[in-house]
Amino acid sequence: MRRCCGMSRTTITAGIRELREGVSLPAGQVRREGGGRKRFEQNHTGFQDALHRLVGPSTRGDPERALLWTCKSTRKLADALAGDGLPVSHETVAKTLRDSGYSLQGNRKTEEGNQHEDRDAQFLHISAVVGEELANGRPVVSVDTKKKELLGNYANKGKQWLPKGQPTPVNGHDFATPDVPRAFPYGIYDLGRNTGFVNVGTDHDTAAFAVASIRGWWRAEGRRLYAGTTRLTITADGGGSNGYRLRLWKLELQKLADDTGLEITVCHFPPGTSKWNKVEHRLFSFISSNWRGEPLKDYETVVSLIARTTTAKGLKVTCRLDRRRYAVGTKVSASEISAINITRAEFHGEWNYTIRPSTKAGKPAAR
Repeated sequence: MRRCCGMSRTTITAGIRELREGVSLPAGQVRREGGGRKRFEQNHTGFQDALHRLVGPSTRGDPERALLWTCKSTRKLADALAGDGLPVSHETVAKTLRDSGYSLQGNRKTEEGNQHEDRDAQFLHISAVVGEELANGRPVVSVDTKKKELLGNYANKGKQWLPKGQPTPVNGHDFATPDVPRAFPYGIYDLGRNTGFVNVGTDHDTAAFAVASIRGWWRAEGRRLYAGTTRLTITADGGGSNGYRLRLWKLELQKLADDTGLEITVCHFPPGTSKWNKVEHRLFSFISSNWRGEPLKDYETVVSLIARTTTAKGLKVTCRLDRRRYAVGTKVSASEISAINITRAEFHGEWNYTIRPSTKAGKPAAR
């Protein structure tokens, strides 16, 4: 009520009391002679300017300010103003900020750092390649590793509906020791069919694990859904276990091409643009939403929650657990690299390339 009327609680309370007591006023008069006082900002003309200086960008990093590197709550702002000779309540500070267009806001992840000069051109290249493959009914998948998840009774971001006053109790901290198990969900999102396949690793997120996950998708779903196809297109980030600089990534893709007889075309997103990868916002985001507020206590819980992820637009997800071991620090020799049957595109061949079955592989294995 006080916000709607623009009056303090004491003024409203006094008015209600006067109405009940039947205080009489002259006709056309709504308050007693001399009643009330002017607003604080009317009596202190420099108040708004002083407040804006405190919260404005120009004060950030100023070593002379008492509020440096502190939470600029309305109470702290009111204290700082009182120290400058402007005694004001935190409620008046809050109202003035709202009236001036301020609001409580969090951070927004929009800064991408230094952008590559061919960033947009690479996006256009990826769009052209993907569009042509989808138009011809050939498989296109977006791949990446979701962030590793601690397993145990740890807090998981988000909220879920539970009886009032009965939140799920979890550990008070998540400073996990190396012996705490981790889950490494590697996702394969099928752009043409709006389906996801997630391979949950238990060891290390390596290039061998990444390609093994793609191989698992092909054997479980791809070869059935795309029977007779000879080409597979993969869009991936520029770093991580499927980074364009990794020798092991290309070597394992060569093995996959030899095993399946597929020509594998890879298009990497430019540095700093991983959020544009389809697997991030068409698969991983919905997985995170589905398990929000639910402690990931064991691998079975992770697999079950991922497999139950659906959307109104028909997303379906298959999930499996991969308990195989993947060695870290695997060295790839120059001779192994030279044996890879790779053709690089004219435009940024380090980002765009095709790996075909090796001429030494003989007859490709059954798909």
